[in-house]
Amino acid sequence: MKKIFRKSYLVIILLVSQLGSAQEGMSVYSEYLADNYYLLHPAMAGIKNSLQVRMSTRQQWSGVDDAPKLMTLNASTRLNDQSAIGAVFFNDKNGYHSQTGFKGTYAYHITFSESRYDLHQLSFGLSAGFARTSLDESEFGGFDPNIDGTSSIKDSYFTMDVGAAYHYKNFFSMLTVKNAITSKSNLYSDAESNNLRKYLLGAGYAFGNTKYGEGWIYEPSTLIQYTEELEEIAMDINMKVYRQFEFGRIWAGVSYRTNFNGADYEKQGQIKTQRLQYFTPLIGGNYKNLSFSYAYSQPTGDVKFTNSGFHQFTIGINLFPKRVSLDCNCPTVKD
Repeated sequence: MKKIFRKSYLVIILLVSQLGSAQEGMSVYSEYLADNYYLLHPAMAGIKNSLQVRMSTRQQWSGVDDAPKLMTLNASTRLNDQSAIGAVFFNDKNGYHSQTGFKGTYAYHITFSESRYDLHQLSFGLSAGFARTSLDESEFGGFDPNIDGTSSIKDSYFTMDVGAAYHYKNFFSMLTVKNAITSKSNLYSDAESNNLRKYLLGAGYAFGNTKYGEGWIYEPSTLIQYTEELEEIAMDINMKVYRQFEFGRIWAGVSYRTNFNGADYEKQGQIKTQRLQYFTPLIGGNYKNLSFSYAYSQPTGDVKFTNSGFHQFTIGINLFPKRVSLDCNCPTVKD
């Protein structure tokens, strides 16, 4: 019985880490690596010199009924040299629980460089929106007298994200507080916490040579997450390699995520500790103003919900592009 409890406890922790809080909105996966940093960081709205549109879908645990599925659609563009706007729509379904939400963004970009060839920019962003959550009890059994098994509980809440981004030549960094302000939700009980704050710190550097329209770019990066309520820390270590051509680029990469908060479990009479960790290989490319990517995340460890991984597809288009004269290896900024 003790062994079963330990394993069950670990599974719960791993699932919470992978799926996020029920009221968190969009959980943080690897979709930002598909040229989609704006999905996480409001300060990245309008960072490129075009109207950038991205749509992604993520399917977890293939072959499992009612497995988590996330779909997002976002777009952002510059209004002028300083101001930018954006919007994010998402639909997140996890078993009997689902969320549909919207966020609108305003970002302000400050340029410090004196030459149009140099990249030196500080950006600030704010996103605000609403999410509609629901819990479908129509298929629940009669094991709890508080559940009638016929109703669908719904609630809405307000949320606000704030952040900043800094770009200098080939270096980039972002700091975002997700759910910095949220309204109270009582979907499950009056005791639900409204502390959903999550801190995201990302940074990377791109180096290579593409001055003549072709060449290679190498981009190591990292993302650190801190969830305040759970006191949970996770880190992504990423590496992407780009091959530039005259018609566009192709790229491949890998991401490794680990959680610093582990859980104990028993195996063959020994107490061991397991942390959430998984590897995500990615591949993608750009052809003219179109982009695509595919990622597959595979959890590791002795205790897993299923052996199947997570599939993620992202497609995008950059509309009304403007000429860019920046002299840098900076895929996060240049189309």
